[in-house]
Amino acid sequence: MSDYTITFNLIDVDKDGRISAEELVNLMEALGQPVTLEAAQAGVQKLDQDGDGLIDLEEFGAFLKP
Repeated sequence: MSDYTITFNLIDVDKDGRISAEELVNLMEALGQPVTLEAAQAGVQKLDQDGDGLIDLEEFGAFLKP
């Protein structure tokens, strides 16, 4: 299991294998850097390669890999 898989699993609170904008909002609030739902949706859209409106592990890993 890679480091980004561990991180992904921490963010994916509902354990559905995808990160939603709502989960990003919750993460950022927990980190003390709140963002709006609209900002989180824009972030998801940037990483979402298959157009489903969510970030899966492959998309997350592609973003984090150099």
